[in-house]
Amino acid sequence: GSGKTTLLTETLILLSKQWPCAVIEGDQQTTNDADRIRATGVAAIQVNTGKGCHLDAQMVHDAYHQLASNERGFIFIENVGNLVCPASFDLGEDCKVAILSVTEGEDKPLKYPNMFAAAKVMVLNKVDLLPYLDFDIDACIANARRVNPQIQNIKLSAKKG
Repeated sequence: GSGKTTLLTETLILLSKQWPCAVIEGDQQTTNDADRIRATGVAAIQVNTGKGCHLDAQMVHDAYHQLASNERGFIFIENVGNLVCPASFDLGEDCKVAILSVTEGEDKPLKYPNMFAAAKVMVLNKVDLLPYLDFDIDACIANARRVNPQIQNIKLSAKKG
């Protein structure tokens, strides 16, 4: 995939040293990603959507109230992994982030404009693979800005920084 869960676990390892963190983890099936989150020491509530392709506000509300801690710092919502359905639903988040792997192609912001129009930030992940790919990072950023002129971008490798 794009590396959402890897990026989230690496972020939590650093952030949870200074701030309380929790995760609401959305997937159609399994607890695999929530288990990876919990392995960092951070609380995670798994929400399985079954045949659904996204979380909705009620699912997030219910999961939020399952979190034990009254001390809130950061709550991350990792939605089901696609660029179509999650874009259209307001989950009450402060910041929607679109994560795009450079292995997916620079045309994705144009193919899935709703996600990039809704996002405040686009994370371009796996940039350590750029020497091995035919990926135009400037074109990707330009494509994202065509659908959302205010979108911020961060270039990184979830595994290497």
